[in-house]
Amino acid sequence: MSRILRNIILFGVFSAAAVLALLRSFAAWPHGARRADDHQTGNRRSNAKRYALTIVVFVVAAACGGFLMVAAGLVPIKASSGHWPITAALLNFAMRRSVVMHSLGIEAPPLDDKALVLKGAGHYEIGCSPCHGSPTLRQPVIAQGMTPPPPDLAKEVSNWDAEELFYIVKHGVKFTGMPAWAAQERDDEVWAIVAFLFILPQLDGDEYRRLIHGDVTRSQMDVAGASFSPTADVLRLVSENCARCHGHDGVGRNSHAFPKIAGQNPSYFYLTMQAYAQGHRNSGIMEPIAAVLSTEAIRDLARYYSGLRPRSSSTRPSQNNPAIERGKQIAEQGIPSQRVPICMECHGPGPDRRSPNYPELAGQYAEYLILQLTLFKKQQRGGTAYAHLMRRVAHRLTPQQMRDVANYYESLSPSGDYRN
Repeated sequence: MSRILRNIILFGVFSAAAVLALLRSFAAWPHGARRADDHQTGNRRSNAKRYALTIVVFVVAAACGGFLMVAAGLVPIKASSGHWPITAALLNFAMRRSVVMHSLGIEAPPLDDKALVLKGAGHYEIGCSPCHGSPTLRQPVIAQGMTPPPPDLAKEVSNWDAEELFYIVKHGVKFTGMPAWAAQERDDEVWAIVAFLFILPQLDGDEYRRLIHGDVTRSQMDVAGASFSPTADVLRLVSENCARCHGHDGVGRNSHAFPKIAGQNPSYFYLTMQAYAQGHRNSGIMEPIAAVLSTEAIRDLARYYSGLRPRSSSTRPSQNNPAIERGKQIAEQGIPSQRVPICMECHGPGPDRRSPNYPELAGQYAEYLILQLTLFKKQQRGGTAYAHLMRRVAHRLTPQQMRDVANYYESLSPSGDYRN
């Protein structure tokens, strides 16, 4: 109670002093000024100055009064009361005009790619539904207590263009609980969220579950082909953190939205997860997941997925393809004229022993490899302590050469060569 009284007393004293000082200066100034003005330019200019001074005094008084109200602690900041209607209207208007203005010049890529939608769906379930809800989750009570409350996106998304949604998802919104995208370099991930948001209003609960989780039962059965018997704790760890995107079988749900990680080098897997956790590899999807995993949990996941049997994709390109032959030549011989080294010396395939800190690429989705090479070339990917090697290589490759070598590696049968 004493703190409240002290704030009120201070507010009253400072307010009275400020107002008296302003009124005194206002009352005294015009008379001397008027005599000077009458002597120099006449009554009209004197009156104009008096009106200008009145406005200045009013603005200064209002600013001082506002500051004193804040300093005295009289402005409520409690979320339980919500915004006044006029405050909410003003903030919403300011937000919309800002988004429209700052999204000018942004060009949306094609958003009907199923892999893009699938990638966005996986992150929406983890990062967005806890506040905005989903077709299988009513908006949580905690989120409803926020000011302003997060909107129901299934109803709200039609009010925005793709470019505007991109700007909001990437940069977040001040004075709300909407955060900026964790990896500002990864526009491709932000566009994935936008692609998913456009189909969200059309989804019912069953469709949403299938999009998020896929065929979990089949994925769990595929684990029977592993070279080990995972414990219940490890399977729970996989289900809670990885299976939604990569599957229990590690083949990325048969979509290039997610990389295949079955049979991958355990050392590379561990170093990559550490790079995500420490912010050295950029991904607004993977960084939050890796950051909360313990070192032992990451090692368990590395052992689990490295022990799975790698599989070829059903869309693997045919070997009888000129692009495959060009990619094979790059992988086996490099491009000396462009100072591009031989790919297979680090990534296989082949009988020679290679560093376990480099990934095996045989059978990996071509579109995923192209994306990684593009990110390396733009210096937007990051990675382990060896990532700088690939930045130099990718910088020297043309887009067509990237596609050729990526198609070549997807055409290969994965074999888990790290075991050699």
